[in-house]
Formats: sequence, C-alpha cells, structure tokens
Amino acid sequence: MIERWLRIAGLFLAGPLLISGSALAQQQPDMAAVVRGVDNSVKNRINRLAAYTVTEHYAVYRGKDEGHQAADMVVKTTYRKEAGKSYEILSQSGGAVWRNEVLGTLLDNEKRMSQPNNVGTALINSTNYDMKLDSNAHEQLNGRDCLVLDITPRHPSQYLFKGKLWVDAHDFAIVQLKGTASKSAFFLASAAEVVRQYDELSGLPMATHAQAISGSSLLGQTVVKIDYTNYQLDLTPGN
Repeated sequence: MIERWLRIAGLFLAGPLLISGSALAQQQPDMAAVVRGVDNSVKNRINRLAAYTVTEHYAVYRGKDEGHQAADMVVKTTYRKEAGKSYEILSQSGGAVWRNEVLGTLLDNEKRMSQPNNVGTALINSTNYDMKLDSNAHEQLNGRDCLVLDITPRHPSQYLFKGKLWVDAHDFAIVQLKGTASKSAFFLASAAEVVRQYDELSGLPMATHAQAISGSSLLGQTVVKIDYTNYQLDLTPGN
C-alpha cells in the first residue's frame, strides 16, 4: 500500500514537469512551417502590391562622424509592379562625389533590382536563402513577438545578405533584416553591412528605416541612412 501511494505521489509531482516539457516542445517552431510562412508572406506582398509611392530621405556620413552630413537627398519613389521603381529628386545637398557616386549609384541599383525580370532574385524567400532558427529563436522587437532566423544566400548577390532575419511569430511578416551583402557593389571595396526595419501598412511589411555601412580605398567608411515616410499604397484584392 505504501509503495502504491509513493508511485501515485511520484506521478502527481512529475506531472507538472511533464506538462511543462510538452508545452515547451509545442512552443518550438517547426522550421518547415516557418519557411512556408515566410515564403507565403513574401508572395502575398508581391501579389497584392500593385503600386506605391514613398518619400525617401537619404543621409550620407563619412566614417564615424554622424554629426555632419557629407550629402543629403530627398526622393519621391514610385513603384509599379509592371515597371519597377522610378525616382524624382525633391532636394539634395553635399558634394557631387557623395551624391553621384554613393547615392546616385544606390538609386540606380535599386531601380535595376526592382524591374520585373530582376525582382525575384532579391526576394527574402527560400529560393534565395537557406534559413534556420537562431540559437535565440524568440525575441521581442518593436513590441512584436518575433522568430529570429539565420539566413545564408544560396548565390552571391549585392541584394542578398548573410545574417539574421526577424519575422512576426504570428503571420511571418518581415520585421527586421540585419546582415552583410554576399557580394559588394562594384564601387565598393567591401560589402555593405545593412540593417533594414519594417512595419505593417495595410497588412503588408514596408521598409521604414535602413542603414548601410561600407568602405572603399577612395571614400573610406561611408554610412548611408534612409528613412521612408508618406507611403501611398495601391493594392489588389487579397486572396
């Protein structure tokens, strides 16, 4: 009788531990499901986003001196799915080298990348990236529950990054990207280190802030900061 009660007591005490272990196992995300979720979120954005306009403010800094801008540019960007991006410069200041060689080249590269035949090569999806859960897979970012993924490009490209991706744990929308370009742009001696942040507008992740740090023997370290405001979205009906 004593042994029977000891066994019952042991099961009772172990129960919470067994339940807790089961709950933790259930909280561990299934990587295949996460990848499908990211792919579906990216596909939904491409399908629904027919066009948009946004005001982009570019600020260039030399080295670590972020108290003085080397160049500044405000651009109205128009995106159309059938044509890609076009730009209207609203204002600009600073040296011609910084405006032309840094910002001008950056805008040209973005325009080229956004064209219908090229846009697929820059998407953050499983076609372009190998994805796995980071060792610290759960994190709060900007008030959102996020999954943290380690991402590695499947092929070299200045538009693909090796680093980390934060996605919303509920709908897998991109919240933040942080990494180093797998290939440097032609005017840089080093690949850019990039941080890009997103917020959801009309249910779609749209960039709100970005920063790129790169270096060359000619210009030294260059920091470009971009703020995105005044979005106007033209959406097709959701599925």
